[in-house]
Amino acid sequence: MTDLLKRIVDRQDQEPVIQPGGFEGGVDRCLERFQKFFPPKFLGGPDPEIVKSWLERLIDIFAALNYTEERQVTFAVFQFERAARSWWNVVRIKWERNQTPWTWANLVREFNEKYFPPLIQEKREDDFVRLQQGNLSVAEYETQFTRLSKFALELVMTERKRVRRFVQGLNVEIQEALAVVQIDTFVEALEKSQRVESARFQVKTFQTRKKCADWHIRVNQQEHAAS
Repeated sequence: MTDLLKRIVDRQDQEPVIQPGGFEGGVDRCLERFQKFFPPKFLGGPDPEIVKSWLERLIDIFAALNYTEERQVTFAVFQFERAARSWWNVVRIKWERNQTPWTWANLVREFNEKYFPPLIQEKREDDFVRLQQGNLSVAEYETQFTRLSKFALELVMTERKRVRRFVQGLNVEIQEALAVVQIDTFVEALEKSQRVESARFQVKTFQTRKKCADWHIRVNQQEHAAS
């Protein structure tokens, strides 16, 4: 692990990394923040549920930390022990020899190839392809979309592909509203779809209240006529 930390320190000498809130933090401070989330260790092994649970937990942690991809890789492999550590040492040597970028996508790809049986990988990819908003809110749908997309990175490798896949899974009425606006980024797609959802909710609430008010008026009129 010393070599890995040295790699990040050397990089920081050239490009300081700005931490959330605008503070510059060293490796030790960033590692301390990471460990406050109690990230699980990973020992390797064939159990797909353990593999899935570990990967999803790390994804959740890094979603809360605004770290560079290289730092995410460094801290993720810090959790490897025993067989997983031996496997990573082989991968690290291969990366250094091939000058492979230290990105989260590359680590997940290597990790999936090693620890997810093909059938499990295919199921996760199928879950992502079939994902639809349905009865979920846009926020809930986005959470599922982001989680499952980690298992099908080739389908969302570019911003354009990610946006298109996200919009295709939204409910039809939201898709129709988004069709008339320009969307360039995933953040825009999420923000605009939530605005449409909010507007539709307000209209639906108004219509419901109006129906209730009309019903009360009719009841009062009938009671008045009867008297």
